[in-house]
This record gives sequence, structure tokens and C-alpha cells, in this order.
Amino acid sequence: MAVALPSFLTAIMIMSRLMAFIGITRNNDMSSKLQALDIAPKLSYDPSAIESASQDFGHIVKAVPQAVLLPSSPWDIASLVNFSYSNSVPFSIAARGNSHSVNGQAMAKNGVVIDMTSMKNGNGTGIRIASDGSYADVGGQQFWIDVLNATLGLGLTPVSWTDYLYLTVGGTLSNAGISGQTFRYGPQISNVYEIDVITGTADFVTCSPNNNSDLFYAALGGLGQFGIITRARIPLEPAPKRVKWVRMLYTDFSDFTRDQELLISKNGRNDNKALNYLEGSLLLDQGSLDNWRSSFFPPQDQPKIISLITKFRIVYCLEIVKHYDGQTKTTVDKDLQQLLKGLSYLPGFMFEKDAKYEEFLNRVHSEELKLKAKGLWDVPHPWLNLFIPKSKISDFNDGVFKSTVLQRNITTGPVLVYPMNRKKWDDRMSAVIPDEEIFYTVGLLQSSGFDDWRTFEDQNKEILLFCEKAGIKVKQYLPHYTTKEGWVNHFGSKWSTFQKRKLQFDPKLLLSPGQRIFNSNQ
Repeated sequence: MAVALPSFLTAIMIMSRLMAFIGITRNNDMSSKLQALDIAPKLSYDPSAIESASQDFGHIVKAVPQAVLLPSSPWDIASLVNFSYSNSVPFSIAARGNSHSVNGQAMAKNGVVIDMTSMKNGNGTGIRIASDGSYADVGGQQFWIDVLNATLGLGLTPVSWTDYLYLTVGGTLSNAGISGQTFRYGPQISNVYEIDVITGTADFVTCSPNNNSDLFYAALGGLGQFGIITRARIPLEPAPKRVKWVRMLYTDFSDFTRDQELLISKNGRNDNKALNYLEGSLLLDQGSLDNWRSSFFPPQDQPKIISLITKFRIVYCLEIVKHYDGQTKTTVDKDLQQLLKGLSYLPGFMFEKDAKYEEFLNRVHSEELKLKAKGLWDVPHPWLNLFIPKSKISDFNDGVFKSTVLQRNITTGPVLVYPMNRKKWDDRMSAVIPDEEIFYTVGLLQSSGFDDWRTFEDQNKEILLFCEKAGIKVKQYLPHYTTKEGWVNHFGSKWSTFQKRKLQFDPKLLLSPGQRIFNSNQ
């Protein structure tokens, strides 16, 4: 189906492609102009910096920039954007945090990549906590682990997280930021009071639901298309001391999903009886218990778990967490038992740990260190992250987990599957989710060798094709499309607003070209 675009946007896209083509032959001219700027000493052309900015966590896509900006303040970023916007041949600009993207989203071919983390020791917003403890002003370059450490020191914490904390605040807010807390507290983009954004016209704008709200809603979940987030005001709550951390195993998918949906139905933000975290995952017979999700299980119980997996080939794991502190220490076990009452997990296959709050939140990092020690971290990551409507999750299990995944027999990394409540998301934001009130996130977090990642990409394509043929209206999280039609279908009813906002806040298509929404030449 051909996708009709407004004539003004078509003209801009054609102009952008032409300028990009011309720009390739004018690299030296652009470099000389950059050297005349006040920020010239902060521009790096070092081969190692260029090489680093040319790749990401995915190790699948490579796009070489002309330079890397090492800003010490947001004003350095605004200066760079203003120069490109005012230039007769604008160049593309990408903000790069910890570069945890997997398809080149934080790259800028022949442009300039901004290393946001260089501001962690500069004059940008660090982490400032309000005197009344109600919020933290956090620089977009800060890692979430830094936010956790700073707030815990005062007995405070944000409530919505990602599984992996070594991601920048600006990066996750440009996508959504999801984890097991999302069913109750919403994604990270639903937990922001205000943000500072540098737009594609080099305007420095503070925005919130009541001030410059169009940009606020555009930038949150906006894939970096409308501006670079340099500060976010994050609400805080009193931090718990410890957590009860439980995993339960299932062999029946219907029981597994029914129990998940029952547990997330108790989701009041201030409901002290509700769970604080819920995720589900798959244990596959082609995988190993020695990974970041299954190393949880006690060594003495692993033989019977392996036997179960061998027998059924897929075992479903439900993971929940309940916070507690000194005041709730005596009641947390009773509250947890009440929540688990009537669930259909396999008898004898419930496992519990008691852990520090920060140990639980930073659980992935210890596994990261193990993988790095084995040389298995900086490898290709052909990931696929999807949102699946609740009404189709059983079809997805039959057609993907029990069919494609088992038949291909290549999936060895974590496979996540857990539900969320739509009402916890703000539909005014750019992020896209299914229409149903309950939907599932599915993440195939695969690792591969440098010579076989295409095999995993083929599996991802097969999964998406199955969804299309089965009438499953999936939405990609951390989306990656190679055609304009793909993006239009992805955004659906939001596409018109999305492109109008692009024209308003980044009319020359400078920002985040690696997403390939408006810059297909990247």
C-alpha cells in the first residue's frame, strides 16, 4: 500500500536527502567551519572516538560520523545544533548515552554524535534533590544507577525503572522505560514532572504538562525526533530497605498468563498491598540456567528444574517482588501469602529470596560483569521487543514460542513475557502501545556471534510475519523499520501528529537520523 505524505513533508525529505548527498562531498568544508566554533576544542576526530560512535550495543549496524562532540554543558549542545540549523548544508546530529540501542538508532552517518556522558563531570545538570524530597532534577546524561545511588542516600527512590540501570535518563525517556514496575506505576515517561529539551531549531525549552505541553508530550517516547532531553524532574517516594523476591514455575501457558493478569489487577499506585514488580520469562531447553535471570535458583534445586525443562521444552517463570522496610517487616510475609493465594504455579516450584532493594534493582549488572569477563558482552544483539494485545497472547505462544522458537532451536538468551495496564500510559505522548486495556511485552534478548547474527534476524522476521498473517496487531518497542510504510503503520493514528511535531520542532530533520523515520539515507 502506498503511503501518501503531505507535500510539504515530501519536499523537506527530498531536500534532506539531497543535502545529505551533497554533504558527503563537503566533509572537509564542514570540518573547517566546525573548527571556527567556540565548541571546537570539544569536538573529537580521534579514530577511537569515531569508531566507538560508529557502533552500538547491537553490533549489527555501523555508521561513521565526522566528529564526536564531548559537551561540558547543554549550551555546547545548543551551539552545535544552532550551527547545523543555520548552515547552508545542515548535518545530522545524534545524542548518544550508553549506546544501548541495537539497530543504529544513536548514530549519525557523516554527521556529529554527541557523547552525552561527557557532561557527567561537566557543568550540566547532575542530580539535585528537592529540599522536601518530592523530586530529583536529573541531567539527561546521568545513568539510572547514579540516580538510584543519589536518592537512596536520602532514603528516597524513583518508582519506575528499567531492568538494566546503566542507561541514561534522556535515553530511556526518549523511548518509554519499562520493567516489572510498569503495570503499577506506568513506564518511566509517565513518571516525569518536567523536562528541558534542546529542539532541532536550537531552542532551549523547559516543558511540562502545563508549559510548552506539545513538546513535553512529543519528546517523551519521541525517539529523539523532536529534541535532546538534557534534564528531567523525576518524582520520588520513600525507599524500601529490602524486598521479598519470588519466582514460580508453570508448564501451562494459560495458568501462567491468568495468574499474571490477576496479580496486575491490583495496581493502585498507593495500594500498599499490591505487588511492586512483576515479570514473566521463558526457560528453554536450548538455553542454560547460567544466565542473568535463572541464576536466581538455588543450586540444590537446579537439577529438578532442568529435568522439568527437558520434559516440557518450555517452562514459564513468573517473577514478583514485594518491598518492605522496618515498619512492614512483620507483615510482608502475610501480605505476600495473601497475594499468592489461589495461584496455579507448580507445587514445589516456588523459590524465594530476601534481598536489599538496591541489589534487586541492579541485578543485571552482576551478570554483565560475568559476561564481560567471558568476552560475551560486546557481541551482536539481534533483539526483538514487541507489545502484544492480551487477546492474542495465546496465539503468539502457540505460533512463536512453541513453534518458531522451538523449531529453530537457536534462542539462548532471556525471553521475557509479562503484562501491563494501558491506563498507566499517557496517550498524549509519542510512545505507541496496543489498543487493548491489557497488553504484554515480549522481549527476545538474544546474543550471537559476529558470523551468525543474521540467523537470529531471520527468526525475528519470521516472528513478525507470523504476527501479520495471524492478525496480531503488534507494536514494536525500541522500534526498527526500514520503510516509510512501516513507520506509518507503527504510529497509526498518531502518525499525523508525529510528523506535524517533527515539522514544528525539527524542520530540517537534523536529530536522531539513525531511527530512519525521516532520514532513510542513514
